[in-house]
Amino acid sequence: MRAALYTEPGKQIEIADFTLAPPKEGEVRVRIAAAGVCHSELHLTRGEWYAPAPLVPGHEGSGVVVETGPGVTDLVEGDHVVLSWNPYCGQCRECAAGRETRCHKVAQVINTTGGLLDGTSRLSLDGERINHYIGVSSWAQEAVVPATGAIKILKDAPLQTAALVGCAAATGVGAAIHTAKVTPGSTVVVIGCGGIGLNVIQGARMNRAERIVAVDLSPERVELARSFGATDALDVSGRDSVEAVRELFPDGVDYAFDAIGHTATTEAAVKMLGMGGAAVIVGLPAVGAKARFEPLALGELDARILGSNYGSIRPQIDIPMLVDKYMEGELLLDELVTARRPLDEAAQALADLASGAQLRQLLIP
Repeated sequence: MRAALYTEPGKQIEIADFTLAPPKEGEVRVRIAAAGVCHSELHLTRGEWYAPAPLVPGHEGSGVVVETGPGVTDLVEGDHVVLSWNPYCGQCRECAAGRETRCHKVAQVINTTGGLLDGTSRLSLDGERINHYIGVSSWAQEAVVPATGAIKILKDAPLQTAALVGCAAATGVGAAIHTAKVTPGSTVVVIGCGGIGLNVIQGARMNRAERIVAVDLSPERVELARSFGATDALDVSGRDSVEAVRELFPDGVDYAFDAIGHTATTEAAVKMLGMGGAAVIVGLPAVGAKARFEPLALGELDARILGSNYGSIRPQIDIPMLVDKYMEGELLLDELVTARRPLDEAAQALADLASGAQLRQLLIP
């Protein structure tokens, strides 16, 4: 099968013919319908995040189950699935407590070895092992994934668009409704109106926040945010974002989401808080980046800084729920997609994402 190949930072993504081994115990093989192009791949290819290489990129995707391995009972051939980059073991302390996004095996095996839950890979190229990217590797015609990383959805849901639920929607909406637990009538600021930020806005809207302020350097992006639920649009190009927000809310806001992940945006989110507020770190920076805050000010405000991993979701529950909300018209997804491209254009898709020319792109194998 054809798939994208990443070998080292700074080297362009290539397309090659790989061998994909059959699924083992507790795994399934999925024919990919669409794969999202996310900033996580930019971090990877720039060398800002580490993953064992060589590997097949892609952590957002959807497809159809074409083969099941031994022991798989909840998925069958023909099922439509959204891929989750947090396949979980179901046995560790965190999984047993219903906190699958903190699965010990994901942290200790998948994220460090480049393999699946058993540490081994199903991918090879000319006899050489090729690693999986955080348990998915969706920039391919097919993928073998743990069954817990293939979430069954309605068959009448548009399969290509549903790919965005696997990361952008789950991470953004989940950050608002699960990590922060945005309350009705509250005030919310979202810094960054990309794929994640627009979904944070949707999550705040779903939880009935009274004011939702979209903050970005792009006037087009902040105006687009209004269609996702923002009540206020702040173009902060040439302005200090904290001062701009404080003009609207002199006493600060209840929730400030950093959906970008730069040191400056994280620090700005903390400075925007009012009494009892929460700054939520959703966008993730390069490894080793450090942000600063004043502990006394944070303590006097009784405020919090929260990290949000995958929106604190429970994949088997929240991913089908989000697909349902999309089908009901409550969750906007089609409006996020600015390009659908063949797999051969993976490298150009990354370049367009880096330049800001595209919002969310789908690779169609």
